[in-house]
Amino acid sequence: LHSPKYMGHQVVPPVPLAALAGFFTEFLNNGMAVYEMGMAFNPIEKLVCEMLSQKTGFSDTSGGIITSGGTLGNLTALLTARAKISDLDIWTAGNADIQLAIMVSEEAHYCVDRAARIMGLGDAGIIKVPVNEDYTMNTDLLQTYYDEASSQGKTVFAIIGSAASTSTGSHDDLVQIAAFASKNNVWLHVDAAHGGGALFSAKYKHQLIGIELADSVVIDLHKMLLTPALATAVLYKRGSDCTATFHQKAQYLWDNSEGDWFNSGKRTFECTKLGMCFKFYALWHAYGEGIFEENIDTLYDLAKDFAILIKKSDFLELAVEPSCNIVNFRPKDFSNEQVLKIREALILDGEFYIVSTVLRGQVYLRTSLMNTMTSVSDLEQLIAKIKGLVTF
Repeated sequence: LHSPKYMGHQVVPPVPLAALAGFFTEFLNNGMAVYEMGMAFNPIEKLVCEMLSQKTGFSDTSGGIITSGGTLGNLTALLTARAKISDLDIWTAGNADIQLAIMVSEEAHYCVDRAARIMGLGDAGIIKVPVNEDYTMNTDLLQTYYDEASSQGKTVFAIIGSAASTSTGSHDDLVQIAAFASKNNVWLHVDAAHGGGALFSAKYKHQLIGIELADSVVIDLHKMLLTPALATAVLYKRGSDCTATFHQKAQYLWDNSEGDWFNSGKRTFECTKLGMCFKFYALWHAYGEGIFEENIDTLYDLAKDFAILIKKSDFLELAVEPSCNIVNFRPKDFSNEQVLKIREALILDGEFYIVSTVLRGQVYLRTSLMNTMTSVSDLEQLIAKIKGLVTF
């Protein structure tokens, strides 16, 4: 993971200070469900979520929680969206008599599909919208797909925009999606697990224009924000929505008072939740926001350099121009089986680590450039290594 030639999955080599902060929280072993255990970490989590909400463009009344990963974060946000359906009480009555549905790009992360199934929506409740040539959601089709779902008796309560999608790093048009959501009174959730870190970058935050229009946003701190896994921020435009997700009594933990931000167990799946917020807070407090901007700019720029190298080569083709630090490419005129064999040979060789993905039925080699120590020279060596393998 810490090698400059590791270019595989979207896991960051963390800053040592953040890892030390993780050790500190585990040594204290304070759960955050109740204030008596989380007297330090609950306020720190509140500060972190308020800061991230401000970066998102939300107001002073916004807020959120930190939870264990983007999968759980997206599920939590969608549960909140379901809870906010004005004329239904799903938490109490269940949804056996109604077909709820969400709309999502066909390139969205698999965890959104999983969240919908956990919520009992099934196949019928997952409306996948086709994508454009650049793998962004085709927003021209949104109203058509929504009207068709409504005619079938489905209640669409949420739409998810990707910023960015996992396979290609493509950013959906959040402004257009927000306009659709507002028109149809649908909850807008933005899965910015990977790309949300660009909010810290003056150079690249334009890719997230429209995120401030969302009702909820998920950002993985352990992807592009240099924090050890797991730590995911779930942010709400209206901070009060944070308490709407779960409604349960647990007299042995707390009384039934509402709105007490210092008892995080009321707002999260986790009860004995450790202070995941502290790892990110330590970085922010020690280095300032500039460390996140530098990380984003360095890796996004590196992806653009890599794309140039690929286009200059005489045997590789680029899947799509990278908009973040994810780059997909493949040898020209190779079968899927041959591309997979190249990837296998690279892994067996041991010098580089990359993965693969499937786009429109074709297998591509996929790199996530997560390490700022990776250089253009490393990328040139990777291309040379692959070229030596295409002759088999």
